[in-house]
Amino acid sequence: MPKRSRKAQKSHTKLQELVTVFLADDIEQAREFETLLKSNDIPAMVRQRHDESGVEIRFAVLVPEESADEAHVIIESQDVYDEFYDFSPDEQEEENEFDEDVFDDNY
Repeated sequence: MPKRSRKAQKSHTKLQELVTVFLADDIEQAREFETLLKSNDIPAMVRQRHDESGVEIRFAVLVPEESADEAHVIIESQDVYDEFYDFSPDEQEEENEFDEDVFDDNY
């Protein structure tokens, strides 16, 4: 039986330990999350994947399995942060409009 080199064994082990924490439709979004995770000291990488039909290309953000929970928390907090800043002041004004008649004094 041929022996594997240590380098081949080590890289094979690393690939088995990586898990997908986010699937993006475009490479830019995947790279943003990769950078976000790396800035929070979580090793991350992006790999191109085909969807279940084998037609559409998606981009998977991968992290070591032991960092998956922390990566999910960081990604979710970034999504909440983005949604907060996507809310424009114009939308807020429309939602807070009152019926002017409510404040009229008819006494």
